[in-house]
Amino acid sequence: MNKRRRLTGTVKSNKMDKTVIVEVTRTYQHPLYHKVVRSVKAYKAHDEIGCNVGDKVVIVESAPISKTVTWVVESIVKVEIRQESIEAIEAAIEKAEDLAAEESEDTVEIFEDVIEEELEEVAEIVEDEEGAA
Repeated sequence: MNKRRRLTGTVKSNKMDKTVIVEVTRTYQHPLYHKVVRSVKAYKAHDEIGCNVGDKVVIVESAPISKTVTWVVESIVKVEIRQESIEAIEAAIEKAEDLAAEESEDTVEIFEDVIEEELEEVAEIVEDEEGAA
């Protein structure tokens, strides 16, 4: 294993092109007062993966990429559940309930087809987010 430092933090901003701001929290005991202190520091990291705000990521030290960027996103540890995914699931449920209200034999088949289509769309969204990892 190489000697590059690795830190785990949360993406706080991804508004820059191929750069994210990762907030890393560390706790330590104060040397004189022995109180546990929480320290938060923000690092700019180069992002080829395509992280989103709220994702938990591992960043690794690298050669300087720019004046302020000397870290690279290595991997996404945990993908934050996004509002778009929740809305897609809710829309699928609403469509299914509307179709079920019609109460016909064809409705059951359509109902199953719509659920499958919506679940495939949600799966594609999740795969795209995880595939970027």
